[in-house]
Amino acid sequence: MANASGKRIANQNESTVKILKLGMLLPTVLSLVLRFLFGRSPFPPSKGPLAIYIVTFFPAFFLSNYLIKQGSPRRDPTTGTLISSGEDLSQPGVTEWCFDILYITWACQIGSGAFGEWFWWLYMIIPLYAVFKLWTSVISPLVLGRGFSGPSDSSPEKEPTSSKRQEKLRKRQEKGDPRVRMQSLKK
Repeated sequence: MANASGKRIANQNESTVKILKLGMLLPTVLSLVLRFLFGRSPFPPSKGPLAIYIVTFFPAFFLSNYLIKQGSPRRDPTTGTLISSGEDLSQPGVTEWCFDILYITWACQIGSGAFGEWFWWLYMIIPLYAVFKLWTSVISPLVLGRGFSGPSDSSPEKEPTSSKRQEKLRKRQEKGDPRVRMQSLKK
């Protein structure tokens, strides 16, 4: 089956894009319904909660649109055949961090509607994690003098490791196997 991985990625991306589109609407509606049911704040909400919601909504909106544009598969309008599967939205790294920010934003929106405005403190996980990653990957290696090469090796007398194939050939050679020939280097 030709292009099976592209079709698989396209199918996964289509379902993820549907979730992203639903995710931009559902937490807002749930938050408003929960606020109304539990009487957490007056309707319309006061300036503080409204400001927090707006400040967190815009990054979530831009990240959601970014992920939708990156992951939307393109199809031929006449035949419906797959032209491009889009970027894989399940890849680690920046894409994964975008989803993390979206999920935390949605959880804070729903949680603040159900439990109160103190639930927005959960949003502090995002900058704390950013500081942690910055410290562990950039600042700490520079401050501790290791550079970006990782931990220094304290045993420089370490023998070079060889692959399994090289080990097999070496053992065959030691046994005198005729399949293995010694090649001498000419100087």
